[in-house]
Amino acid sequence: MSIPYFISFDGIDGVGKTTQIELLAESLRERDRDVLVVRDPGSTEIGARLREILLGGELHMHRRTEAMLFMASRCEMIETILKPALAAGKTVISDRFLLANVVYQSTNDKDGIPEVTPELLWKMGHLSCDGVHPELTLLLDLPADQAFARLGGETDRMESRGLDYLERVRNAFLQQLPHTGGRGEVISAIGSMEEVANRVATAVFSTV
Repeated sequence: MSIPYFISFDGIDGVGKTTQIELLAESLRERDRDVLVVRDPGSTEIGARLREILLGGELHMHRRTEAMLFMASRCEMIETILKPALAAGKTVISDRFLLANVVYQSTNDKDGIPEVTPELLWKMGHLSCDGVHPELTLLLDLPADQAFARLGGETDRMESRGLDYLERVRNAFLQQLPHTGGRGEVISAIGSMEEVANRVATAVFSTV
């Protein structure tokens, strides 16, 4: 097996995705890979505007509406950035992808029947992604209280739903990881930046 060309990182905020993405991108470039880093939602003009509505605003919306906006952003990114990059032989690392969409929009603020089921969200997501999915999804895992402490009080609209919600989201990530369409690896985010980076490297480069 070779090093994957499409890798996504996921997990609740505070687990260190941004740092680990930067370290992996640097390591891949040292191996002569042409690396493109994107974030979901974002990376396109449409994605940036939708990101502000979804994460920076205070608009109340149904979870299915949320899900469709996230998927619209991802669809634009796939068609205008990901497909051309992958066709050109670039390695794409995405900060979140469809897995996060499924997890966050199927997890209620409080326990109970979700407004939208994971099964429906996966179906919607596969349609919007047009068959594109990460070859490898790295799920950085950390207890919600530890991740929340790392945020230092800075929260977006999703995180402001509370610690109990974030712990449910964490558990949902673990449950839904096998359905990404590619290989999924749980990476413990406990420990130093270097320790976590070594775990990431093992998951990525052990496929060679």
